[in-house]
Amino acid sequence: QVQLVESGGGLVQPGGSLKLSCAASGSDSRLFTMGWYRQGPGNKRDLVAEIFSTGSLNYVDSVKDRFTISGDFSKKTVYLQMNSLKPEDTAVYLCNIYTFEGMNYWGKGTLVTVSS
Repeated sequence: QVQLVESGGGLVQPGGSLKLSCAASGSDSRLFTMGWYRQGPGNKRDLVAEIFSTGSLNYVDSVKDRFTISGDFSKKTVYLQMNSLKPEDTAVYLCNIYTFEGMNYWGKGTLVTVSS
C-alpha cells in the first residue's frame, strides 16, 4: 500500500518561512511527477508546484519567486521551501505523486497557517 507522509506545516507570521517534506513508501513504480497541492476553505485542490522526473519544474504564478520545490526521485521524497509567506497561502498542503503507470497518490495533508 502506497503511503505519503507530509510534515513541516504550522503557524507562521506573514513574511515568514516554512519547509514542507513528503516521503512516499510502498511503491516500486517509477514516478513521473511529484508535487504539492493546497486545499482551502472551499475544498478545491489547486496545484502549487510540481517537479518532473526530467527535472523540469512548474509553479502556480502566485508562488513563483517565493516557493521552491525540490525532490529526489530515487528516494521518493519531495520538499517545498516556502518563503515570504502571505495570509492567502493559508491552506492544507497535500503531497502528490503520479507514476508512469498512471496511478495518482495523495498524502493526508499538513496545515499551513499564516497569521499575525
